[in-house]
This record gives sequence, structure tokens and C-alpha cells, in this order.
Amino acid sequence: MTELASSYDPKSFESRLYAEWENAGYFKPSGKGEPYTILLPPPNVTGTLHMGHAFQQTLMDALVRYHRMRGYDTLWQVGTDHAGIATEMVVSRNLALEGKGETRDSLGREGFIEKVWEWKAQSGDTIERQMRRLGTSSDWSRSAFTMDPMASKAVIEAFVKLHEEGLIYRGQRLVNWDPVLKTAISDLEVENVEQDGFLWSIAYPLSDGSGSLTVATTRPETMLGDSALAVHPDDERYAHLVGKTVELPLTGREIPIIADTYVEREFGTGVVKITPAHDFNDYQVGLRHDLPLINILTPAAAINETAPEKYRGLDRYEARKRILADLEDAGLLVETKPHKLQVPKGDRTGQVIEPYLTDQWFVKMDALAARGLELVENGSVKFVPANWINTYRHWMENIQDWCISRQLWWGHRIPAWFDESGKIYVGRDEAEVRAKNSLGADVVLSQDNDVLETWFSSQLWPFSTMGWPDEAAMAERGFDRYLPSSVLVTGFDIIFFWVARMIMATDHFTGEVPFKDVYITGLIRDKDGQKMSKSKGNVLDPLDIIDGIALEDLVAKRTTGLMKPTDAPKIEKATRKEFPDGIAAHGADALRFTIAALANHGRDIKFDMGRAEGYKNFCNKLWNATRFVLMNTENFTLPLLAGEGARRADGGALDLSHVTDAEKWILARLAKGSAEAETHYANYRFDLLAQALYEFVWNEFCDWFLELTKPALNGDDAAAADSTRHTLLYVLEALLRLLHPLTPFVTEELWQQVAPRLGIEGGTVSLQSYPAAADYAGNDYTQAETDVEWLKDMVSALRRVRSELGVSPGKQVRLLLQDGNDNDRKLADRYASQLAFLLKLETIEWLQPDQQAPASAPAIVGELKLLVPLEGLVDLEAERTRLDKEIKRVEVEIAKCNGKLSSDTFVQNAPAAVVEQERKRLVDWNTQLSGLREQRTKL
Repeated sequence: MTELASSYDPKSFESRLYAEWENAGYFKPSGKGEPYTILLPPPNVTGTLHMGHAFQQTLMDALVRYHRMRGYDTLWQVGTDHAGIATEMVVSRNLALEGKGETRDSLGREGFIEKVWEWKAQSGDTIERQMRRLGTSSDWSRSAFTMDPMASKAVIEAFVKLHEEGLIYRGQRLVNWDPVLKTAISDLEVENVEQDGFLWSIAYPLSDGSGSLTVATTRPETMLGDSALAVHPDDERYAHLVGKTVELPLTGREIPIIADTYVEREFGTGVVKITPAHDFNDYQVGLRHDLPLINILTPAAAINETAPEKYRGLDRYEARKRILADLEDAGLLVETKPHKLQVPKGDRTGQVIEPYLTDQWFVKMDALAARGLELVENGSVKFVPANWINTYRHWMENIQDWCISRQLWWGHRIPAWFDESGKIYVGRDEAEVRAKNSLGADVVLSQDNDVLETWFSSQLWPFSTMGWPDEAAMAERGFDRYLPSSVLVTGFDIIFFWVARMIMATDHFTGEVPFKDVYITGLIRDKDGQKMSKSKGNVLDPLDIIDGIALEDLVAKRTTGLMKPTDAPKIEKATRKEFPDGIAAHGADALRFTIAALANHGRDIKFDMGRAEGYKNFCNKLWNATRFVLMNTENFTLPLLAGEGARRADGGALDLSHVTDAEKWILARLAKGSAEAETHYANYRFDLLAQALYEFVWNEFCDWFLELTKPALNGDDAAAADSTRHTLLYVLEALLRLLHPLTPFVTEELWQQVAPRLGIEGGTVSLQSYPAAADYAGNDYTQAETDVEWLKDMVSALRRVRSELGVSPGKQVRLLLQDGNDNDRKLADRYASQLAFLLKLETIEWLQPDQQAPASAPAIVGELKLLVPLEGLVDLEAERTRLDKEIKRVEVEIAKCNGKLSSDTFVQNAPAAVVEQERKRLVDWNTQLSGLREQRTKL
């Protein structure tokens, strides 16, 4: 065993340890114990991991490591998603950057797909390398990809089964259409952006010449596809016009005036144009009134042949200008005024999305959604936090049929074939189609060119990764053992688009739920609460935090490939201001602990690099504490054990006769910390878990227990010294296990040094048992806890006095004790040697009740007064000033307590224990104030 390095340097061991873990096969399922499965939401193969990935993967890994240590048969199923649109865009952009003149269209379908597979190999490998760097303990041998043969077989089977059941159909419907990508996109891929526009009021002449109706619109070009004007059925102004017609300006067509409750009487003129082929609301109105669906746009959003000839071929915005000019010439443009409007834009291209009428494949959702809602309502699937069930319920109750086809090349090609007459055949392959339908070789079939949208294959992830529908693959991959999984960790933004669909699909095809819990995380934002995006220049790469990055490299990274290159100077300036020295290396453990500490149950999580720096210091503190323990236990042979449940290879008997109160106190705190960890893991409260572990490790173990061991380690009682050495090792080894799921690297490196001192040889901390409250159930150290808290208060109070007096750490002082109760006298006598050692006390003396104390610096612990004689120590005037400040501080605390206790809201609503604690604090503060004022009077 090599000696522990003198300083904490995560780069020196993190990658080495991960390679050792992976090579040893520690991450593979053991096949023993109760199964615990987590599915990784598969990241898209479009580049690298971002902070959102790092955030969720850290929490998943903590859960997996924790349950692995508790003896569960853990499987973390990982993989990547082919991400159709996003990946096509990335590869197309890369082709343009190569400058060889190659494009998606010039390569053709097969050539382009070949390029995408090359990109997938590169990107997928990058993602897995990054996940390893983060410390994810997943079974890489089972890594899946949504277009692997196994997954593809599941996709085809699901499509065919749904079609055979009548749940998949092909029809003409309105969809979100990206005119740049020339494909339908999902609602998830549409962002509504507020921008300045105009509201144009247009006169529609009544066909009988009796006047006109005025209609306002923000999209005048769509009027070419109007099918009707609509008014509210109860609007008396227009009741006499319902059933009549108007002339559609510029077209020569007549369209009817209809009545529909969709119209808001009080808004505008109370008359709206109905364009069913270019507006989702109008589409529903059109269905109710059997209106014609008139598409006036090409796939590239130019005006098509159904419009008047003069507008054909014009881009939609050029057509808008021409139409407005023609309306004005005709005297039909009533008004133009500025107007704020919400514009739908594709999140990939940034282009305005058009509602577009086209033939697509759809899944009927009503029955599936009803069942999906039932599974959550009856508790088969539980949301954490529970309030997210409301979002889920709202979406499921307002569900629409799902458009699953995309006009792309990269993806699962739809298993449907057309004959020359346009008749559609669905099957697992062409051979099956011909056999099922008795089609001879003379019947020419062509497969549908469209692919399935990414979410269709992603919804199958819980069981396609388990080999479904191939029975042999299902047996090999543990379908019956690992489905359903234990928990899904994901963001609230895809509850409907992915979570809901997995629930519906898994139940429909397997009769199981996909997971038992859904832990919904917030979204990672920057320290100011802004969304992290490349355009804002505020993206943080998790690997840059782990390994560090120079300022110039960070600037180049943030300003390269911007959608708006003009933003580069602003982003560079902001980057240089925020990170003048670049980003220092923090190591994976510091990043992971930061993530855990931030993982509250809110919607948004602000990531502050200052927190990461603090938790790097935490890792460093743990490192130095371990060095202290190792130095003080060198050549130690474990002659006794310090508490029940201690882990020792030879099974030696327990000997508690020499255990010090300080040891009992830290063992009690260890039991409490272990119980808290169990609770917080069960409730997915990683923030409270990190807080509890930080408090135990930093404050209780490092700051206090290491200090409280020094009297025993340096004293004359050899048995107490040996007991203390064992407890140092015992508690340190346990807290390394407590911390391991959150900070796996540093705990492994330190555990390998500590474990042999306790007779634990070989192996890894990741397969040791996780500390549980039950391990310490036999120990009752309540009295020791109370007594050591008294000792801590004494040490803190006297150290504060020494610090405020400016007394050097090595200088000995006298301590006078006054008043107090019988317990104070008992403890002062019992801990006299510890007090003298820790506080550099020359003497400890009790003053008689009637004895006058010399001029002294006071401190108060409960009823006990602590006095440090000032003669020869300090300037008396400075001490008067110090006392005045202390009196003011205590007065402020008393005012706070009185404020709370005088509030009916606090007294009536706060837990009784909290109110009682506040009352006790008030008594303590008043006691302190009395003593301080008395001492001030003496001076």
C-alpha cells in the first residue's frame, strides 16, 4: 500500500480508480439480493454532456451506489438516443463546415445516413467517456442505442401491433411544420417567443353588397386559405348574418358566415377568420362545421398552386407584403397597428413554425391515456415530489392523437409499404407484407420514406433494453428480474413527452409499469437563475469544472459556433469578468457533492461555482483528516474495539471499559448521521443528505472529534489512547462509506489506506455495507452526548474569549469558575485534564459564592460563569469595549427571541418543540446578558 499523498489532488487518482472499478466488474449486476434498477434517460448523440446530464446522472449514480452497498442487485441500464432531427442538423452543419460542398441532399439518403453513423460512433464514445469521468457506476457491457438491432426489432414490433389493434392510423391532420427541416415536429420542439408584430384589420365584403365585416389578423397571408368567418352564436350584432356569405378578398371565392362558441364576443370586432389548414384552433372549428381544408403553403412555406396565380411561388413573408399592398389598393385594409404576439419557433432552426396540413401517421391516445392516468392515480407509479401528478393529470386529460411520423432520413423507417395505387400495407418487413396479403412479385411495393419520431422508440426504452420482444434476449437480459425499474430520474419538462409515454407503452405491451417512482428534478440554471444556453454564453461544461480550463480556451469554447456571431464580444466580456483566471480543476467529487447539495425539490436550481469551490475544500478537509488519523494510528494493532457493530476481521470481543466520552459522543453522532442518510435517500432529498453529511464530517468529526481525541492521544492512559485510536479508524472508515455514493473517488482512495488498519483487506469501498442506524442500535450514549456538548460549549466559549483578547494560542491562562450547578462542578472536575490541554490552562479554580473576582474576561455556559483574569493579559479599556460589543450582540438575540414568542402566528403554528426551544434560548440569552453586565460593572 503506497503512502497517502500529502495533498489532495483528484487528477492523480480519479481516472485510475475508475479503470480499476470497471476492469474488476464491480458495476455489473450480481444476480443476488433484491433487484434495484435505474434507467438512464438516454442522452442524444448530438455532441457532449451538459450540466443537466451531469446533475441527473450524479443523483442516479448516488442511488445506485447506495443500493449496491446495501446488498441490492443493482443494474444501471445506460445508452444513447439517436435523436432524429437534432442529429441530422448536427451532421448537416458538420458537412458545411468541412467545406467540401457535400450536403444532405447531394449525398442522398444512404450516403447521408452513413455519415450520421460515423458521427454517432464519435459522439457516443465521447458521451460514455464523459460519464466515466463523472464516476457513473453503470454496466457498460449492456449499453444500448435506440437504433441498435435489438431496439429496432422492438420498434417495428410495437408499430405493427398497434396498427393491428387499430391504434395506429394514417390520416391528413394539422401538425407543427418546420419549413427549414421540412418535417413535422412535436410540441416539445416548439418555443413560443414574444416579439413585436402588427395586427391588420381587413374588410370582408358581404356577398349581397349590404356592407362588410372587419376581421383582425397577425398573419394576413393565410387569408388565401380561409374557409369561413365565425361569430359567437349569442352575439346579437351578427345573428342575422349567420348563414350568409362574404367575398374572400383577392381570391374571387365566397365563404360562409358561421356561428361557433370558439369566438370571443368581447375581443376585437367579435368576428374571426377561420383557416382550418393553417391554425390549430381553426382546424377544430373546421371539423365541427365540415369546412374545406385549404392548404396554401408548400413544405418550404412558399405559396402553392391553390392560391391565386399572382402569389404562387412567393415566400410567405414576401406574399404577406404583396397581399397587404393589394388589400390597400382595393380599399380593404382598414387598420394597421403594432401588436405584441407569441410566435412559435423551432428550437433547432429558430424559424417560425407553420401549422401545416399533411398526411402523417398517428397513434390514438384516448384509451392509452386513460390507462396511463389510472396507473398513477392508483399509486402503481409514484411521482416525487407528489405535486407533479397534477401536471401529469392535466396533460393526460387533455391529450390529442400523437403524430409519430417525421419527414427525415435518420431514424426508424416506418414499416409500411405502398403499392402503385397508393394502398398501404403494414408489416415487420416486405416479405411478411407480401405473404400476409398474397402479393405476387409483379406487385411493386415502395416503403414509406418517413421515419418514426424519436419519442416513439424512446417510449419503449424500459423494455426494449431488456430484449423485448425476443424471448431469448429477454431471458438473457433479465426482463422478468429488472422490469419494472425502481426509479426514473428526469426533468419536469418531459413528463408528458417521455415519462407518460413510457407508462402507457410499457403497460400496453408488457402488462407492467416501467418504474415504481419518478423522481422529478429541477432544471439547472446559472447562478443568476438564467437558462444555460450557448446563445447566452453561460453554459458550463461539467468536464471543465472537473478538470479545469484556461480562460482563453473557455472564451473560445463559448464564442465558437454561435447562431448570432455578433453576440461573441458580449459573451467574451461576460466570460472574462466571471472567470478572470479560467476555471480551476475541482475534481469529480466536488462537482458531485455540489450537485447533491443543490438538489432541492424546486423547479429551478442555480449553479454557483462558489459552492463547487467550497466542496473542493470539503474534500481537502477530509483528506487532511485522514492523514491525521493515519499518522496517529501508525503501527496500531487494534487491541480493543470501541463500540458495538465495529468491523474487525478477527471477530475479537468488545471491550468498552476504556472508551472515552468523546468516543461515545462521536459514535452517537455516527448513528444519527447513518439514520438521517437512510431517511434522505428514501425521500430523494439529496440536498438534506449532503447537508447532514457535511455537518457530520466537517463540524463533528474533523473540527471537534479530532480535537477532542488529542488529550487522550497525548495523555498517560494507554488504554484510553488505544481506544481512541481504534474509534478514530472505526468512525473514519464508516464515514467514508457514508460519503461514498456522493463522492466515490476520494472515499475509495482514502478507504484503501484506512481499511487495512481495521483488518479489512482488499476489495473496494463500493462493495462494503452502507452504514445503517441498526448497526448502532445497541449503544446508548445519550448521557455522553449531553456531557460532551457541555465540554464543547466550554471550549468554544473560552476560545472565543482568548481570541477576542488576542491571547496567543500557546500562552497559558488562568480559569476561574463561578456559580453553576452540581452538574457543572461534576463535569468540570471530570474534564479538567481535557480543558487544561485544549485551552492551555495554567489552573482551574472555583470561586466561593461570596468571593470577589478580579477584573476578568467573562463567558457564560448555562448557569456557569467562566472568568479569565485580565491582569498581565490585556488592555482593560479594550476589554471594556469588547464587553460592550458582546452585550449588544446578546441584546439583539434576545430581541429576536422576544419577537418570535410575541407573534401569535409563530406560537400557534410552529411545532411545540420549536416554540419550547425558543423559550429556552431566551432564558439562556438572559442569563448570559446578566453575567456580562455584571462583569462590565466590575470593570
